[in-house]
Amino acid sequence: MKAKITTKIGDKGMTRLVDGSCVEKFNPRVEAYGTLDELNSSLGLVRAALIQSNLIGTEEKFRSFDASLFRIQNHLFVLGSLFATVSDESFQKLTQIENFHIEFLENEIDSLDEELQPLKNFIIPAGHQVTAFLHMSRTLCRRGERRCAEISIQDQRYSLALIYLNRLSDYLFTAARWIQHQAGLPDILWDPKA
Repeated sequence: MKAKITTKIGDKGMTRLVDGSCVEKFNPRVEAYGTLDELNSSLGLVRAALIQSNLIGTEEKFRSFDASLFRIQNHLFVLGSLFATVSDESFQKLTQIENFHIEFLENEIDSLDEELQPLKNFIIPAGHQVTAFLHMSRTLCRRGERRCAEISIQDQRYSLALIYLNRLSDYLFTAARWIQHQAGLPDILWDPKA
C-alpha cells in the first residue's frame, strides 16, 4: 500500500520526527532539519546553474565539482534525519556522520584552494551566478549550524555533525571563490569606504 503524503498532523501546527515523536513545527529540531533542507535545495540551484553556465562544458574538474555537491546533498539528508530524531534507539539505527565525511570536505577545500590566491580582504558575495548561489548556500549553512548548535550543545551525539557543518560553510566559501576564478573573474573585495 502506498504511503499518503497528506497526514493532516500539520494542520494543527504539529509534525512527526523520524522516531515517531510528535512536536510543534517551531521545535528547535524542526528548525534545524528544516534549515538543512533549505540548504540542500539551494545546492540543487547551484548544480542547476552550474549545468546551465558556460563553465561546466566537458571538463573533468567541473564534473568532479558537481559530483562533490551531489555527495554533500546526500550528507545533508543524513544530517537532517539525525537532527529529526530524539530516541537514542532510533538514532543508533541511522546512518551517522563520521570523521571521513569531515575529511572529505577538508580534502575538497584543499584541492579547490590550490588554484586560489591568498585572501587578504573580506569579499562581497556576488559575481558569477554560480558564485552568488554558493554564497547563498554558505549563509544557509551558517544558519543551519546555528540551529543545530542549539541541539548539539545539550546532546553530544551531534558533535561530529556540528563539525561537518562548520567545515561545509568553509567549503562553500572556497567553492564560491573557485568558481569566480574559473570564470576568469576577480574576487569582489569589500570596500569599507564605499
